[in-house]
Amino acid sequence: MDNLPLEPEAFAAHVMSLLKRQYPTRDSAVTGPLHVVFDGRHLGLENLYRMVLRDPRNANEIVENYLERLLEGDQISGAPLPFSVARTRIMPRIQPESIFEHLDRAQVAHIPFVNDTVIVFVIDLPQLTVSITTEQMVRWGLQADDLDTISRENLARYAPDLEVRLVDSHDGGRAAIVAQQDGYDAARLLLSTLHGRLAKEMKGDFYVATPARDTFIAISVGPNTFIDRLKARVDEDFRRLPYPITRELFYVTRDGVAGTLAA
Repeated sequence: MDNLPLEPEAFAAHVMSLLKRQYPTRDSAVTGPLHVVFDGRHLGLENLYRMVLRDPRNANEIVENYLERLLEGDQISGAPLPFSVARTRIMPRIQPESIFEHLDRAQVAHIPFVNDTVIVFVIDLPQLTVSITTEQMVRWGLQADDLDTISRENLARYAPDLEVRLVDSHDGGRAAIVAQQDGYDAARLLLSTLHGRLAKEMKGDFYVATPARDTFIAISVGPNTFIDRLKARVDEDFRRLPYPITRELFYVTRDGVAGTLAA
């Protein structure tokens, strides 16, 4: 199909037609504007839809690659993987609590975080990542806290020399941008060395914005005009980028990360 439809309902119908063509014996149905049920599994298409909107010229390739990796991930996650093989590949990701609107919370290995988010865990493979289920976690004899410790250690080793781009504002504010584009930019909020790495540049404690998975912006605590401008940009990124997390800011101190979401 040369011109992939960009209306949400038609887009979902097109994705379902691709699934039916490739897997004609499996049941699939469109159940919402950007939601499909395939072989009993709920598939939210919002992230895929946002990816296509950012690069419509390559829409068909994006959709085909996305579905291919998604289904490969299903096959891998269903196969037993020894912990000795998986350990060095376990990585953390920050996700919004809203993921549990379409996923069974009890089946997803995770721990609660701040700002209405959770930390989930994935196995990082060369071409895709596979989410770790509670079944897999129990099979390994682990708790979610064990995965949290292991994943943070692996994250620290993943790209130890954190590249940061500093941007100074005319009104005295400063931002530090991390853009490794490796799928773990936002997750670097979880680094135990983050405050020590950025406190000097940010002149003390600082905020961090993670509107989406591939976005990390540290923000100085003031002036308010600077923060307000950055928050407007964060809101926009949260609305348009794939894999959105939160429009709220995190507050990073020597003692750890706190949320700024009002109770």
